[in-house]
Amino acid sequence: MPVSTGRRLARRWAAVVAGAAALGALAATAGLAVADVAPCNTAYTGQLVFVRLRYDAAQGRRCGPFPQFITWAHDYPRAERNLTRILESVTYIDPFQGPYGGNVLALDDPELHKFPIAYMSEPGHWYPSEAEVLGLRRYVEKGGFLIFDDFWGAHWENFEAQMRRVLPDARLLPVELVHPVFQSFFEIESLEMEPMYYGLPVEFHGVFEDNDPAGRLIAIANYNNDIGEYWEYSDTGWVPIDLSNEAYKFGVNYLMYAMTH
Repeated sequence: MPVSTGRRLARRWAAVVAGAAALGALAATAGLAVADVAPCNTAYTGQLVFVRLRYDAAQGRRCGPFPQFITWAHDYPRAERNLTRILESVTYIDPFQGPYGGNVLALDDPELHKFPIAYMSEPGHWYPSEAEVLGLRRYVEKGGFLIFDDFWGAHWENFEAQMRRVLPDARLLPVELVHPVFQSFFEIESLEMEPMYYGLPVEFHGVFEDNDPAGRLIAIANYNNDIGEYWEYSDTGWVPIDLSNEAYKFGVNYLMYAMTH
């Protein structure tokens, strides 16, 4: 696809995202927006399971024109279903692929410690209780890997504030292209992506063990971006294929890195 064509399609997709009400209505008509937010989780068997973190947003912080647009459930469950299918098709990993794509767990659920990777959508709306703060801190300290996605602009302020509560001594640092997370399976050649939100440049930030960029990455944040959106709609024809392909590369790399570090 010519670069100019790809950029025009990306801008068109960004406009669709900005028009969330129209997209939500279209998705509902197509049967894509219905999110059962109380799924039956699968028991731990040693198989890789995608875990989405559930949290209570502050009153008035649910987004979108439909009641199923709960912040933590954005792109659920199609995003994880599609990602695990890609993971299974391009690697030797046999991830769990149930009807809901994976498990949904609270930050302080003891079951969370059985699964090495956890994903949070919309951390700009995340206001954890003290019990949830402690639960997530213990999860990270025991080796858990966190992926934060789908937030932009001023959402950073709340995300950073809550991360300070979870890991008071940690610093959020840029994750550079040379970091192994971007080479753990696919060779990602550039961190430049077409802006999804209002022209804001995509950025990647992380938390490193002992605040050492040469150490183990324990959390990564896709700021001014929403790769889960690309996973969700990748099989609908609504998203340019070059954008969804790049989003899958990042997702697969995150999972592979987390399982090998």
